[in-house]
Amino acid sequence: MEKIYFDYNASTPLAPEVVEVMKPLLTDFYGNPSALHWAGVSVKELLHTARKQVAQLLHCSSNEIIFTSGGSEANNTALKGYFFKNRQKGNHIITSKIEHPAIINPCRFLEKVGGKVTYVGVDEFGRVSVDEIEKAITDETILITIMHANNETGTLQPIEEIGELAKKNGIAFHSDASQSIGKVDVNVEDSNLDMLTIAGHKLYAPKGIGALYVKDGIELEPLIHGAGHEFGLRAGTENTLLAVGLGKACELAMAQLKKNNIGDLTDHFWRRLQEEFGEDVMLNGHPDERLPNTLNVNFVGRVGQEILSAIPVLAASTGSACHAGSVELSPVLKEMGVSEHVGMGAIRFSLGRDSTKEEIDRVVDLIKVAY
Repeated sequence: MEKIYFDYNASTPLAPEVVEVMKPLLTDFYGNPSALHWAGVSVKELLHTARKQVAQLLHCSSNEIIFTSGGSEANNTALKGYFFKNRQKGNHIITSKIEHPAIINPCRFLEKVGGKVTYVGVDEFGRVSVDEIEKAITDETILITIMHANNETGTLQPIEEIGELAKKNGIAFHSDASQSIGKVDVNVEDSNLDMLTIAGHKLYAPKGIGALYVKDGIELEPLIHGAGHEFGLRAGTENTLLAVGLGKACELAMAQLKKNNIGDLTDHFWRRLQEEFGEDVMLNGHPDERLPNTLNVNFVGRVGQEILSAIPVLAASTGSACHAGSVELSPVLKEMGVSEHVGMGAIRFSLGRDSTKEEIDRVVDLIKVAY
């Protein structure tokens, strides 16, 4: 039986165009981009092109793009780098309780070295309250970091409003946009963002590459010290192979955003589930302000992992963990107020460019059998 992949939020396959643009760097373009001779100059040009492609997707300047090893490093650079460079201004950071561990754990670390962190909650749809963020601001607040889209539910946060609040109060604003880049349009200037995180493997680029947008004028302490690569913010010879792949993926994403109809497929999926399961299926996340490819639902009274285990051809995710016959609710769903009886049946289906209506209908039929 043909396998079905509905776990694009976890990782995307490499786009064929990305593979093709990377191939020459495995054989012909092997110079160090910092070298001044012919072998280095040609590679440096490729790196510059990749940087421009990422910047165009975000609507910023290429000198505001720092290549990293992925989303986790970008997040750590943003949080730790800003804290250590600007701690004379204050030591307080505001974030949310539903952030990815790549935000939560750096915040926990900073609390050990003198930082103070406020973790704001979310409503039943998984959205933060701008008013709650405003109430949390103190004279010591130097940074607000709120994810753009939640990786589990797909709920989009009001980053434009948060950006306005941060700007009004002279506070830096960072957003982990690993899940949203390429799925919805993001304009860092319109959102008043000072820093933004990209993860390549969520964007049809390779694993092991990411980027951090750093607005001109924002000062960070590097995590990696050395010869001053990446505008002095990340030492180490640039991974041009993967950076070129990310650049091409960003170029493709711009084109996809203009013709993307994946939201129609997700809507069809949700309608089919409602038709077949009625009140036994419930949506997690905001009904409208949500990534167009993400559908997180509860199969009430069931265990999500047991349903998936009964359908081995389907790749999808469940945020709730099973341990020795018991189910531990996803921390995100718990913060949203979802009960254990309901949330233990949660499954996240995340669609991608290659997903089809036929696959969706087949998955619904397979769930009916497994149910």
